[in-house]
Amino acid sequence: MLACVLPVRGFLLHRGKKKGFDVMRNLCALVLLLLAFGVAAAQEKGVDQQNDRIRDSGNNRQPAVNGGKVDNGVGRGMDFGKGKTQVPPPVDNPYRFKVPNDVLTKAVLELMRDRKLILDDAGSKPENGLLVSQPYTFTKGSVVTASELTRLALVPTSDQRSWTRGRYTLIVEIQPIDSSNTNVSGNARVEGRSDNVLGAEWISRRSNGTAEQEFLVALIEKVTGAPPPGYEPSEQ
Repeated sequence: MLACVLPVRGFLLHRGKKKGFDVMRNLCALVLLLLAFGVAAAQEKGVDQQNDRIRDSGNNRQPAVNGGKVDNGVGRGMDFGKGKTQVPPPVDNPYRFKVPNDVLTKAVLELMRDRKLILDDAGSKPENGLLVSQPYTFTKGSVVTASELTRLALVPTSDQRSWTRGRYTLIVEIQPIDSSNTNVSGNARVEGRSDNVLGAEWISRRSNGTAEQEFLVALIEKVTGAPPPGYEPSEQ
């Protein structure tokens, strides 16, 4: 009896192992199939992204034109000039006006008053075309004076003084050329006040031409009714 049971038991055990092997083989096949499907999907997704980038670059197919996008360098090229403030050309100093001498002298005096520049009677000679202002304080306070002084004057970077005020004296010369043409030149003497433990001291700094340019531009607009070329108000 025992002899008959043993072969049957062995057969059943062998059959169970074979069945388990078949199950494992099927599972492995299923895993490989899923992996293959995932790779194919990833490749398809990559192709779609590439196509999207191609479509995004525009439909222009002309030579040397990559499309319509310019914000990231993919299209016609990066626009380095967009948004930058254009620097206007400098105004001639002296500047020639097609205006008689007496009319221009009156316009200069009016403009000086408009810009809070008080005429220095002692240093001015209007009959000879020389108009000199009293020192005009254009900035106060240690926070802003350094930057404002640098805007109007040549201040070495090595100069680490504590600037507290800035002022300039404007000298205007009016020279008639003939009965209907007159030259006007401007010169500014810029000074900065430095405060230290020894007291306050006014120190002269060479003008960089900004104060003179601003005055001449305003004078041109006052006399002619329009600003010089390049100084027109920007359109918003």
